Amino acid sequence: MSNGIPQKLLKEIFPKKLEKGLTSDKAYSHIKRMILSGKLKKGERLLRWKYVKILEVKETAVTMAFCRLKKDGLIVTKGRKGSFVV
Repeated sequence: MSNGIPQKLLKEIFPKKLEKGLTSDKAYSHIKRMILSGKLKKGERLLRWKYVKILEVKETAVTMAFCRLKKDGLIVTKGRKGSFVV
């Protein structure tokens, strides 16, 4: 349940919105784990297309995940150069 509304009902009403949220959560969790475990090193460049392919999600989901990671202080975006692990 989410906010008292059964997940099944939410999926029927908002299938695309719910799917985007779930896939961006998946991308966020995966990349965050890699950063915290040390698999991704400080200064390492993160390539969106790489995570789209690895996680089999849409680019929007990875972009949303990157925004959350940036807000959490785990990555930084440098103009047109890309996103990097902090």
